[in-house]
Amino acid sequence: MFYDNKNDVFKRKSIFVGTTGFQLRPVAGYLTPRDFLSGLAFRVFHCTQYIRHSSDPFYTPEPDCCHELLGHMPLLANPSFAQFSQELGLSSLGASDEDIDKLATLYFFTVEFGLCKQDGMFRVYGAGLLSSVAELRHAVSAPEKTMRFEPDVTCKQECIITAFQNAYYYTDSIEEAKEKMRQVFSLATAFANQIQRPFGIRYNPYTQSVEVLTDAQKITAVVSELRGDLCIVSNALKKIHEQDDTVDVERITSLLTHGIDIPQDSSSSDSDDSPNVEETRPQEDQQSHFNDKNVIVMED
Repeated sequence: MFYDNKNDVFKRKSIFVGTTGFQLRPVAGYLTPRDFLSGLAFRVFHCTQYIRHSSDPFYTPEPDCCHELLGHMPLLANPSFAQFSQELGLSSLGASDEDIDKLATLYFFTVEFGLCKQDGMFRVYGAGLLSSVAELRHAVSAPEKTMRFEPDVTCKQECIITAFQNAYYYTDSIEEAKEKMRQVFSLATAFANQIQRPFGIRYNPYTQSVEVLTDAQKITAVVSELRGDLCIVSNALKKIHEQDDTVDVERITSLLTHGIDIPQDSSSSDSDDSPNVEETRPQEDQQSHFNDKNVIVMED
């Protein structure tokens, strides 16, 4: 059954553009994991247009408008979570089919069915649980099925689409889940089956394209841009500290140093090989390609 006022859902895309830059794009149903994740890389969230049947309002085996509105939109309106979602999408570009499956599974058990602790009690943040009263009751009433989220273990868990899950995973906070996922994205991680990709990528918000970083020259250009932002942050932090000496400057600056994790093994060299074009092709009417400057663009 299709939602009569489904256009109301997509009118809300202006809210995301003004807060986190995410846009909603309508789809008729499930996409492949690769197509769905590649959309996140461009801050595009594919959104269904139908609504669950009135005979079973508390559960739907497929994502519907209730799922999107109650589950995903509040999180995508949060700048920190929106950034995390895009990082997950970027990590999927050029990844192998095996790594795509792992990323999709980790997304499934965090963004869709994740739990976290607050004041010693389990709280739900997964969209699949927030939009399903029946599965929410099932999840909180089965503590033996709730396990700590560890990416190398969780990525092997079966994702059940048409029934309740056999397992749910929690962290002490949403931030912990995000940090553990970022360790999977990083090439410096100790994660046993890390994403293998002979290049790095970054999203350019000005051109709304993904730039492929294949050599030191391209990385130097990115660093040059970052220096300008760091100067702004440094000056602002200095002024705030002058007015309030209780500001924890060391903690803030440590976030920068922890964000730069260079592996000790420097045996690998820069590569000029272009990645596989086919692996980043989005679904249906979208076109994503590498041009001669190693830039991935998404076109309507």
